[in-house]
Amino acid sequence: MRTGLLAVLSLGAVFGQTPPSRPAFEAFEVATIKPGVDTPGRYIRMQSVNRFYAKGFTLKALVAAAFSLAPAAISGGASWTDADRYDILASTPGAVQPNQDEQMTMLRKLIVDRFQLAFHREPKELPIYSLTVAKGGPKLRRSAAPAGTLPELINVIHPDEKGGIYVQLPARNATMAQFAAMMQRSIFDRSVVDNTGLTGTYDFDLEWAPDESQFGGQLPRSTDSSKPSLFAAMQEQIGLRLEATRGPVAALIIDRAERPSEN
Repeated sequence: MRTGLLAVLSLGAVFGQTPPSRPAFEAFEVATIKPGVDTPGRYIRMQSVNRFYAKGFTLKALVAAAFSLAPAAISGGASWTDADRYDILASTPGAVQPNQDEQMTMLRKLIVDRFQLAFHREPKELPIYSLTVAKGGPKLRRSAAPAGTLPELINVIHPDEKGGIYVQLPARNATMAQFAAMMQRSIFDRSVVDNTGLTGTYDFDLEWAPDESQFGGQLPRSTDSSKPSLFAAMQEQIGLRLEATRGPVAALIIDRAERPSEN
């Protein structure tokens, strides 16, 4: 298999083949929206170069992801927008895998079109978390991933021996801004602002026991977990800290939304 791959690369060089061009990534080519299974957890990932999948998202959670907002920065809308769960399977254009920003551009268009979403923005001062470097410095590995490699920031949920759960985050090729954005849209109900001053991309592993303030309070909590809290784990395992404070946020207010058809 390795020999075959080298042969293909050599032929490309000989015949002057160029990498496929990047499309505009303005919209998904095809997208299906179906009611989600009522199980804990949600995630967005590219299952392949052209296959986008979002599992277990309410409309408000989709808005949070697509607009890079914390749930607390989104208001308005009927009760179903924060209760009904959806799974989205979509095809992306071209022969190149879209990066996270491009995925969110297409997701924004999809939810505006299919949920008939209308909204406006208002500046507000809200509770936030400031992400900073802990005393003693960061404990992060510089990523050696090739240029163009997409970041991986997926929270993996595991059962523990006490009947609850713990979370693992094997982060790869991620900037601190991407880490902060993931936390505010997936873990916390408030915005997370990157104030670390760290540049570049990093690999790191984080493991903790979540509490009721995380993941929308949807995950069972162990009464006596051997895993640390997220705040303790961040300082001990990766040398970062979260400070609760207040700050300006461009809040989003839903003016109108409709339940989508599946196709």
